[in-house]
Parts: sequence; C-alpha cells; structure tokens
Amino acid sequence: MRYKDLSLMNKIKKFAEDFFISEGHSPSTTDIANSVGSSRGTVHRYLVEMNEKGLISYDGKTIKTEITEKVQTKSNSGVPICGSIPCGSPMEEAECIDTIVSLPPAIFGTGEMYILVASGDSMKNAGLDDGDYVVVEKQTTASEGEIVAALVDNESTLKRFYHDKENNQVILRPENEKYSDIIAPSCEIQGVAKYVIKALT
Repeated sequence: MRYKDLSLMNKIKKFAEDFFISEGHSPSTTDIANSVGSSRGTVHRYLVEMNEKGLISYDGKTIKTEITEKVQTKSNSGVPICGSIPCGSPMEEAECIDTIVSLPPAIFGTGEMYILVASGDSMKNAGLDDGDYVVVEKQTTASEGEIVAALVDNESTLKRFYHDKENNQVILRPENEKYSDIIAPSCEIQGVAKYVIKALT
C-alpha cells in the first residue's frame, strides 16, 4: 500500500470528530473530502488504512474514535416526544411517548431531555405557540421566572414559575393577558423548558 500522509490522517480524524460533535453522526466521505481537499476515493483509502492501524474504527460508513464514543454516550440520542402539554388551563398529563428523536448535543447540551408539544396560546408572548415542540430538561427545581412543565393537583401545564414566599404558595403565570395566574400551595416541577423547535412562516 502506498505511503499515507500522517498529517492528512490527523486532519481526517479531527474533522470526523468535530463533525460528529456538531451533527451527531459520522460525516460522509464527500464531507471529509471537501474539508481536507482530497478526492472521495483517497479519503476512503485513508479511512481503511486508519482502521487497519487502529487509529479509528471504520465499517465503510460509520467512523468511531474514543472522542465520538464518549460524545455518543453523553448525547441526547434518544429523546422522547411525550405528547402535548397545555399552554392554557391545566389538564391531565398524558404519559404516552409518541416517538424518539435525536438532538445534537452541540446545540442542546447533554442533559436528560424530553420534548413536549405545546397546546393552546397562553404562552404565546414567550414565543410558544400551539403545536411547537418544547425541549424540556428534566429537573425538580426551578429559578424564579423560568418556564416549567409543572404538575398541579395531578394536572400538567407549561407556565412561568414564581414562588410567593410571603403567602407560601407558587404562582404559575401565563404569557398571555387573556389568562389568569394559577395559584396553588405547591406544584411538582417536572422540568424546565430550554428550547423551542418550530417552523418559520
């Protein structure tokens, strides 16, 4: 086999790792070729030899290194879409998982996430519209003013969280003047909304 340039091997490996961290999957030989300035055939031959040398693991499609395996272990590669949650009055929580999707950790981080589908218009002034996908990080506490998925009297809702210490109660506040605050002695925080995924119109 012809001599292979070690510096090009390192470029290919680094690009594959950076691509995986950003996109959540291995790059194609075309992606690599465009990045390092070589042909797809050359990239393929390098990947094969790098696999033989133990520099990477390559099965003809997927490139794995120690870094990509660590990222994959920590990534959100199995985030459930758990049905709808109201942005209006509370309603009984649906436990049904509709589907599983992947979220690139470079954008969404590596916390334990799930996705809820917003229902209603009470949070529209916060940018949450009916049908939006809301990425929620699982946690049981929240800071003042954060948007939370909360359970009140066995009913779930998505609102801004405030703690009224003077009256020892919680306030779940909508972002729409048509709706009133939900005031309760307590609530169970199930997560904090971190991102919203929507189509631009």
